[in-house]
Amino acid sequence: MHEPGRRNISALMSKRKRSGPAGNRPQGNQRNMERGENEPRPRHRPHGGGRPSKSGGDEHFLYGFHAVIAALKNPARKPQRLVLTRNAEAELAAQGLAPGRGLALQPELAGADEITALLPSGAVHQGIALKATPLPDLTLDEACEGTNLAIVLDQVTDPHNFGAILRSAAVFGAGALITTDRHSPPLGGVLAKAASGGLELVKIAKVTNLVRALDELKDLDFEVIGLDGEGDVSLPEFGTAPKVALVLGAEGAGLRRLTREHCDILARLPAAGEMKSLNVSNAAAVALYEIARRRG
Repeated sequence: MHEPGRRNISALMSKRKRSGPAGNRPQGNQRNMERGENEPRPRHRPHGGGRPSKSGGDEHFLYGFHAVIAALKNPARKPQRLVLTRNAEAELAAQGLAPGRGLALQPELAGADEITALLPSGAVHQGIALKATPLPDLTLDEACEGTNLAIVLDQVTDPHNFGAILRSAAVFGAGALITTDRHSPPLGGVLAKAASGGLELVKIAKVTNLVRALDELKDLDFEVIGLDGEGDVSLPEFGTAPKVALVLGAEGAGLRRLTREHCDILARLPAAGEMKSLNVSNAAAVALYEIARRRG
């Protein structure tokens, strides 16, 4: 329900290529029949549901306390090798993780330089690194189950930005992130460190066709809001639907044309200074905060 005094966006949404505002759009088979399809569309399963993904495979370590602890506590992962310094071992034990006490494997003690040698150049590991099974692949439906706030990334390839967006998503209650199977970073150590544990808390679905994914989100009653500097309205100017999917584009390029056309509405963040744009991860944090603030 829109908040009192918020701008009614139904007129703006009618400009988009869709049938009506959230709640009045055709559902499921009705949408398929309007496209001339006789059978319901299959849901995205780009890598096969439930099978381990290839991103961040056996040769990839997670590192840094927040990323490693979150992965150790994630039942969807199986730890395979834990390498840490004596100081890191003590810190882990202080947080209730030790062999036979929340830790399913025997850690290997090593010096900081030895851990550094296992990781990419420049990795800030804080004396701890973990090799674990990758996260399972999820379909869009599986990722969005039980959440009313999702993020969609249109070819955001930088792992630091991607990870920072996951961290903001975990803070502000976005339960799902949808991204492209191609043109997205591996879910490995660099991204996990930037996410500071958020990689383990937000369900991720990789899809082969983002436009089709946006239509599927609409079928699930999500209002699809594209964040764009030239958006029709300022984000705080209108009330959002009970379920929102926030779409963000790549750094510099922004949203692609077809992505823009398949959003219900394009919104911009209000800017008071001479600069009008933010880094994509900062823009995501501001927009997610605004949606969370409005929901109380």
